[in-house]
Amino acid sequence: MHRIGYLLADGFQMMGLANQTVYELANRALGQPFYTVQCHSLQGGLLSPTFGPAIQTRALSARSRADTWMVPGVIDPLGQPADPQLVQRLRQLAPHARRTVGLCTGAFVLADAGLLEGRRATTHWGFADALQRRHPGIAVEPDRLHIVDGPIWTSAGMTAALDLALAMVEKDLGAEVARRVAHSLVMHQQRSGGQSQHSEMLKLAPKSDRIQRVLEHVRGHLAQPLGVEELAEVANLSPRQFSRVFVAETGQSPAKAIEGLRLEAARLMIEKSRHPLEVVARENGFRDRRHLREAFLRGFGVPPRAARSEGRKAG
Repeated sequence: MHRIGYLLADGFQMMGLANQTVYELANRALGQPFYTVQCHSLQGGLLSPTFGPAIQTRALSARSRADTWMVPGVIDPLGQPADPQLVQRLRQLAPHARRTVGLCTGAFVLADAGLLEGRRATTHWGFADALQRRHPGIAVEPDRLHIVDGPIWTSAGMTAALDLALAMVEKDLGAEVARRVAHSLVMHQQRSGGQSQHSEMLKLAPKSDRIQRVLEHVRGHLAQPLGVEELAEVANLSPRQFSRVFVAETGQSPAKAIEGLRLEAARLMIEKSRHPLEVVARENGFRDRRHLREAFLRGFGVPPRAARSEGRKAG
């Protein structure tokens, strides 16, 4: 049995508890309980989040034990600094755990406890610079979904905690159980820890269903040429109308948007697989590995092999 303990402070962010469903579904996939989950706080009793119902918690003591301690974040870790007593308690408990995890801005609590010193870590992109300034001994990587550095795990903001939880399930129970859990959660894909916090689809943010439909078509046919005429037909517009509407809604030309989606898909494939770069290039619409490398350098500032190496470190 793997015990997961959540360390909560008053005013915690409710999204930090959402990944408990990952462990529930992992138990169901196994057909038997493997994970147990308990919520803790300094005093115990009911604890209120920033929004939503109060949560019943157990009182923390120096003898409290968990295999994994999870520290959810708060909306503003600068305006709501961690309680020194909670920091001290975490410092005492972490050495007895298999893992200690900072979810979103929960990384600030781990940092204040000295658990991130000399380690790689991430947090919500909006507070990454502040974390780095406050704790210069941490190698803060603001553009990562989650990072594993020994027994310390940290995740980016909000939904990235689901990706981290799936990575934990994969580590504990194997890739097949993690895949089944992701499928139950209707997650399009399990994102690797090294993947960027910023999604190309979210960045484009089309305002109409027809352009959204075009982008979904692009993502499903990246290996094909994808000319303007084909995309205009998907949108039920003339090529000239389509190009004008696409730029107006996304702020990018169709060609630039397609390259961004291709690069995002190629990066994920590089990080999560051992496919040769020739295969990665072909399946994502690049002419060859040289074309992929040129686009990768232009888009990410590093060659594909460096991204593969970094993705393996993050995993």
